[in-house]
Amino acid sequence: MRNLENAPRIYVVTYGQYNNGSLFGKWFNLSDYQNLKDFLQDCFEYHRNEFDSDGCRPELMFQDWENIPDFLISECCLHEDAFKYFEITSEINDRTAEAFEIYCNQINSWPSNRYELEDQLESFQESYQGYFGGAMKNAQLEYAYQYVEDTGMLSGVTSTLERYFDYEAFARDLFLEGYSEYVGHIFEDC
Repeated sequence: MRNLENAPRIYVVTYGQYNNGSLFGKWFNLSDYQNLKDFLQDCFEYHRNEFDSDGCRPELMFQDWENIPDFLISECCLHEDAFKYFEITSEINDRTAEAFEIYCNQINSWPSNRYELEDQLESFQESYQGYFGGAMKNAQLEYAYQYVEDTGMLSGVTSTLERYFDYEAFARDLFLEGYSEYVGHIFEDC
């Protein structure tokens, strides 16, 4: 998982305590656990002296969380693949991890799309073109310049004629159909 500063963590209370007006609970750092089962076991152990009206173990409530994408967690549930997601994102650089979160949240809605996490990652790798938030301050225009260079679109054209190429119009057309940009990250639409 990521360094401790960016480690995912959850503040866990129980619905019983909450309904009785108490927010007594504990912050759990997910980097301390290998999987969801171990995490939940520790949560129940922490709240071992509480029981619901049927005498069963209490229902956990995730009151707050940090460094966990909202598509992986709700007030009462942490997605079963959360730990695999954290493992994958810890193995890539921060900017790519940010792009993967954007992709999962805004482009190819995971986990609601019912893809396996590995398939989601493969789809992301096919779609992601990179981060273009550099010197130009216009990611779409910066990508258009890179696209023209990478494809050799203007190779063989004289420099006089090349000066007349409208990169801004070309960028606008690229992003009308075929590409998307989110905070500097460029994705090819699938």
